[in-house]
Amino acid sequence: MKIADLKVHVLKCPLAEPFAFSQGWVRQRCATLLEVVTDEGIVGWGEAFAQGLEPPEIAAAVIEHALKPLVVGCSPLDTEVLWHRMYHMTRDYGRKGSVVAGISAVDIALWDIVGKVHGQPVHQLLGGAFRSRVQPYATGFYRISGQGEATRLAEEALTHFDAGFSLMKVKLGYGVEDDIACMHAIGKAIQGKPVRLMVDTNHAYGRGEALRLGRALAEFDLRWYEEPVAPEDLQGYVEVRQKLTMPIAGGENEHTLFGFRDLFAAGCVDVAQPDIGSCGGITAARHIVALAQAHGVQVNPHVWGSAIAQAASLQLVAAVPVAHHSLFAQEPVLEYDRSSHPFRQQLITQPIRHVDGWVRIPQGPGLGVDVDRAVLEKYRV
Repeated sequence: MKIADLKVHVLKCPLAEPFAFSQGWVRQRCATLLEVVTDEGIVGWGEAFAQGLEPPEIAAAVIEHALKPLVVGCSPLDTEVLWHRMYHMTRDYGRKGSVVAGISAVDIALWDIVGKVHGQPVHQLLGGAFRSRVQPYATGFYRISGQGEATRLAEEALTHFDAGFSLMKVKLGYGVEDDIACMHAIGKAIQGKPVRLMVDTNHAYGRGEALRLGRALAEFDLRWYEEPVAPEDLQGYVEVRQKLTMPIAGGENEHTLFGFRDLFAAGCVDVAQPDIGSCGGITAARHIVALAQAHGVQVNPHVWGSAIAQAASLQLVAAVPVAHHSLFAQEPVLEYDRSSHPFRQQLITQPIRHVDGWVRIPQGPGLGVDVDRAVLEKYRV
């Protein structure tokens, strides 16, 4: 079996109501999807994660012009060999960002093909499933107008709770005082309810502000404090982790084994969050998980992409061991983006849903999902 073609699909959909995270306004949802076609007719799907402000055409160009010539004609079963070929041949202009996201898309699609060839889900190929279901956490609390939205965000927390979420991640980074006001409003709204919160500032702050916010939020018993400082500021991560009591999370903007090697060696995080569509795909994620295990760091993948990224992340989450084994060990959880995203629920024929507070791991071959080509055509540009 040989790889016959790589077909890139760029999807876009303007949002009726734009929303903001700390780094800017999101006015459209977009995705860079990849269809890898073999000469035997087996097709694999992958995705290059398009960050909230990233044009999806960047990774699309990487795939079309840099990666496609490296893999066409090769065996799709050679996942490790092809990963290293793509990485080494783009090293002088890649290593991070959209180039590695392009590699991620190809790699995920190859694993989808391997699973279909063997009739097994990807998690089985990774060594089996530690879990058949995973608890999702609601990612939301984006801003519609900017600052001063504490009342609306408190109401949103109740909406997530009523939808069956007991874990919620609050987007912060809009000014320390505003962040604190919003958290107190949310805390008051959920008081007495079995809800655990995380926060994510999307690296909005320097060390001083990150520490001031973290100290002010100590009362909330956060599951984690995500991206407190810029991803390049490893010593900032170390300082925040040393001086605060809650677990520190990060890594959605880190890439490959090499990037996470430095993150772990410095002692930056308690929770690592590689995005499977950005870190280098399933092959790279497997490397990262092994390294994290050696450093006692739990892996909870970041997920903000389409249903393809969601399915790939579920396959990985199934195969991730707990970092600290015990009878009642804290298990990995699944990021479940609750913001407007038409490519998430509509793109696959059987959407991934949470039922009674849990999401089941797809058991079909490969990623375990089938793409609805009508939806693909509707949003493709």
